[in-house]
Amino acid sequence: MSTHTQRPIDIDHWRERLAALAERHGVPGAQLGILRLGADGDDEVVEIAHGVLNVGTGHAVDTGSVFQIGSITKVWTATVVLSLVDEGLLSLDTPVAETLPEFDLADSEHAARITVRHLLNHTSGIDGDMFTDTGRGDDVLHRYVEGLRDSAPIHPLGATFSYCNAGFPLLGRIIEELTGSVWDQAMRERLYSPLGLTRAGTLPEEAVLHGAAVGHVADPAGAVPVPVWGITRSMGPAGLVHANAGDVLAFAAMHLRGGSTAGGERVLAPESAEIMRRHSVDLPDPDTLGDSWGLGWIRYGWGGYRLVGHDGNTIGQSAFLRLFPEAGLAVTLLTNGGQAKDLYQELYGEVFEEVARVRIRPAPTPVAEPGPVSDAEDLPLLGAYRNAGQRLEVRGRGERLVLRVIDLGKLVGVEPEPPREHSLAPLREGAYLFRPEGQRTWVPVTFYALESGHEYAHSGGRAMPLVEGEGLTR
Repeated sequence: MSTHTQRPIDIDHWRERLAALAERHGVPGAQLGILRLGADGDDEVVEIAHGVLNVGTGHAVDTGSVFQIGSITKVWTATVVLSLVDEGLLSLDTPVAETLPEFDLADSEHAARITVRHLLNHTSGIDGDMFTDTGRGDDVLHRYVEGLRDSAPIHPLGATFSYCNAGFPLLGRIIEELTGSVWDQAMRERLYSPLGLTRAGTLPEEAVLHGAAVGHVADPAGAVPVPVWGITRSMGPAGLVHANAGDVLAFAAMHLRGGSTAGGERVLAPESAEIMRRHSVDLPDPDTLGDSWGLGWIRYGWGGYRLVGHDGNTIGQSAFLRLFPEAGLAVTLLTNGGQAKDLYQELYGEVFEEVARVRIRPAPTPVAEPGPVSDAEDLPLLGAYRNAGQRLEVRGRGERLVLRVIDLGKLVGVEPEPPREHSLAPLREGAYLFRPEGQRTWVPVTFYALESGHEYAHSGGRAMPLVEGEGLTR
């Protein structure tokens, strides 16, 4: 932990910095929350609001407004699962099919060996980006799980890390089976209520009781509201929670306290809170999400210190959460459009340097700038990689490599983006960078082979098997 003398967090300074940086990166609205635990429960909490909820209405963001926290939801779902482990209702090594007899995959033997732990640390091999809409009823998770039966695994069980949205409806369904409540209600009873969360919820009819942020996408004329508000209910345990920064900080504070609320009520056993942060699996790419994973939490190494956290992206909204347990510090940023990753990188760099004297891991930069993208279709295909959500094609000759990204999945009400082409720049052996249009930070893509010899591209945290061509590892 830093030993410098702690000064009060300067709310006026961070209000000015959030406003300036949000403007720089085209973010319509945002909330910033900073929590520092104090002695005897005397915590320091700063909540700041900026901008508008919707550029079409001009309604201002305030600290009570709610944003979609996206995949930060996964840590909330994982927390409830660990509380069920605390109660002895299952173990981390319980086979999923033992609790959910309706669960199966195209490879039944593979499915039978998947455990709760495999879902929590994203090593199950389930093709993770199947955003199947199973309706609005209370049976959405049961129907989603049944719909996985025709899905083939994308990698051997436990062989690599591949970010898996699909694993969390399974965990949500386990929660339903063991509590007798639908996932939404179980989350309220077992998490929101003990923590005293006043705005967190999962359903749109709950969000409209507060000022709800609308996502935005880029347009030549500026930010434009998205045509739909949220993702399908079937993906709730993976990314449907909405909350304000204050609620996110209250959740973070419970984890920083080892599973207890400010009033001393226990949500998790200390051992369970610790095991969620403990190393479980390394990532093939240490630059996109983190260097390793716990059970629910992403793990980050910043300047010799260990942090945990998670990000979330929904339709036009992005959220960020980082915990520095050694300093009792948590920082969250909720946004509704623009270049949110660029805002995160710059703002968090300033916050952690000022408040904790910790330097954020710098965003990766290429060894050399890549050449322009042109005539990509005329270049030979080196390798094509695919999962349920995307197909990546790498074409090139010599040092000139072009990545073509083709969206295959479709969210309800949102058309897939047209194919996009990016020049690849070298980062290190087997790893390259590309930069999406309008974004300052570079995005890594890593090529590697498993012990079996099967080749993969790792992009956006997903392991995508080679389906055509020779690949880039030979």
